[in-house]
Amino acid sequence: MRLSAAPFVLLTALVLSPSLHAAQPLLPEATAYTSRDSWRQPIAPFALADRTWYIGTEGLGAVLVKTDAGAVLIDGGLPQAADMLLANMRQLGVAPSALKLIVHSHAHIDHAGPIAAIQRATGARLVTNAESAVLLQRGGFDDLHFGDDMLFPPAHADRIVMDGEVVELGGIAFTVHFTPGHTPGSMSWTWTDTKNGKPVRIAYVDSLSAPGYTLIDNPRQPRIVDDYRRAFAVVRTLPCDLLLTPHPDASGWKLGESNTPTTLTCRAYADRAESAFDNTLREQRDTAAKGKR
Repeated sequence: MRLSAAPFVLLTALVLSPSLHAAQPLLPEATAYTSRDSWRQPIAPFALADRTWYIGTEGLGAVLVKTDAGAVLIDGGLPQAADMLLANMRQLGVAPSALKLIVHSHAHIDHAGPIAAIQRATGARLVTNAESAVLLQRGGFDDLHFGDDMLFPPAHADRIVMDGEVVELGGIAFTVHFTPGHTPGSMSWTWTDTKNGKPVRIAYVDSLSAPGYTLIDNPRQPRIVDDYRRAFAVVRTLPCDLLLTPHPDASGWKLGESNTPTTLTCRAYADRAESAFDNTLREQRDTAAKGKR
């Protein structure tokens, strides 16, 4: 998600501190990429299920899953969040060397930004798909929609996964679901945890928005509309007792007010996103038609 034209621009009451914000200062602003304060507002880590913890900021998701064989990090937020993430892991008893895998949603600065730094600090292996691996390696250079406006430290992929592939660690199976559209390499992840003695099917579903994208006759992504349709269809079918999204507010979760995730379903999330997409597509078609008159 891009907020500036400047170049380089959740079922628990268990909280580790009495306040979501706990008077923590904002992470520093980047010199070449402007972001919302909420994206840089640290909050105390809190449990989503027995093994699954939220460790991101108020506005950008990062999830830690603790297994018997080490931990898995899903997304990270902005580059400047690296030290915060490592501190939150330590607070949860996860030493840097205990982080074994990093998976992610898509290769934009606001989600993949700290991955390279986390890799260096922990030795964790980065798992991604071929489409995202290229953009990660380039550090966001030559993005299909944003050009060079959202550069971040390049990250090297250690494992390339295919759609539907399962990544297992410590008895927890993470299934990747390709949900292209927001980026060609967008991925959503599902796994099963437990809470109060019952299984909880968790879905970390990638962004389904099209912020400022050209949807009509896009030369860089000619089948972009078909890609989004595929993503909406996939998301509707995901096992989804608990929905998490890279931008919590995209699924109706306002972390500045509550640490109890929205009860929005994956189907409702996809329906809402597709409705917004259809409106944008209709507007662009109307504009294109007028231009031909």
